[in-house]
Amino acid sequence: MSTKITEHVHYIGVNDRTTQLFEAMWPLPLGVSYNSYLVTGSRGVAVVDGVELSHAAEQIRAIKEILGPYRRPDYLIINHMEPDHSGGIAMLRAEWPELKITGNATTLKMVKGFYGLAGEELAVKDGDTLDLGGATLRFTLTPMVHWPETMMTLLEEEGVLLSGDAFGCFGALNGAVLDRDMDTERYFPEMVRYYGCIVGRYGQFVQRALARLKGVDIRILCSTHGPVWTERAGEVIDLYDRLSRYEPLDDGVTVVYGSMYGHTERMAEAIAGELARQGVRRISMLNAAVTGDDRIIAEAFTHKGLVVAAPTYSDGLFPPVERALRALAVRKLSGRRVLLAGSHSWAHQAVKVMGSLLEGCDVVQPAEPVTALQAPGEAELEACREAARALARALRD
Repeated sequence: MSTKITEHVHYIGVNDRTTQLFEAMWPLPLGVSYNSYLVTGSRGVAVVDGVELSHAAEQIRAIKEILGPYRRPDYLIINHMEPDHSGGIAMLRAEWPELKITGNATTLKMVKGFYGLAGEELAVKDGDTLDLGGATLRFTLTPMVHWPETMMTLLEEEGVLLSGDAFGCFGALNGAVLDRDMDTERYFPEMVRYYGCIVGRYGQFVQRALARLKGVDIRILCSTHGPVWTERAGEVIDLYDRLSRYEPLDDGVTVVYGSMYGHTERMAEAIAGELARQGVRRISMLNAAVTGDDRIIAEAFTHKGLVVAAPTYSDGLFPPVERALRALAVRKLSGRRVLLAGSHSWAHQAVKVMGSLLEGCDVVQPAEPVTALQAPGEAELEACREAARALARALRD
């Protein structure tokens, strides 16, 4: 579908409500959009970012409808090479053989590596501009947000930032494209989930990119996933700023637990119950055996507190909890107040493995880990409650 955003910019993205797992990992209950944009000037036309291969024909059809029979795109600007945006490149080049593929040096190497394409190219460096005639595009390199070739393209005259995956979110677009024409509340939780799962490890690089955007007049934010942000662009940028600084969004607690026979679950319930008695109102109880890592990651990025509880298993950590904790450690989750709890039948390993997994994360443990041999008794449950009180105090502080 196509939507006119400004005098010079059209939306030519597509929606995917069929794919179940993004990157073959992350659930898409609300679908996902692959956003592409057409920038027209008096002397040239640029397609900014492509779409996933199976939707390339829709993108080509939208371009032809906008340009009519006598104009054609001159440039394909690639902000990000991940195949959900570059998969249709070969079809675009087949439709318009003189289309000049435009990107930085790393991008152009990837074009050859992924698709073996040769032909007209335009290599751009940081700060370069491309004048389409009344529409000047300025390129800013933003490596590792979240691939090494990523960059952003600013339409200077209209303050439109075509940002690649930065500021993106899960969720297909349901009719409207601009935020002002829809209820956007459903997209903000999907933005946290998207950020945590896809970008989460690269917070320092997002911060560098945001620093480079300081002072830039951004009136419209055009990501490659999610709505086009006009009225709420500032909120979106602020949310990415907070997430990339690992700043929790509230003083709640994420309780991630695993339990084979209910003993560790009793410990987790005792901790959660005491947290509630201490005034913690936002508590997310997540059984790692049945909860996807995407939700665990999103909740952990949201809340200031984190409780991890699991039994020892095969002289290690209960696998579903280990998987979830590794996912958080890979993303270098920091700034959290963390409480660990574990049970064991004979080998006291669970909390040791938890601690080692968190060594690379900048977290604070306000209480010693709580452990129980076999089933927890009243003494162990009271230790859980005491640790929960210490965590509640740390959250207040």
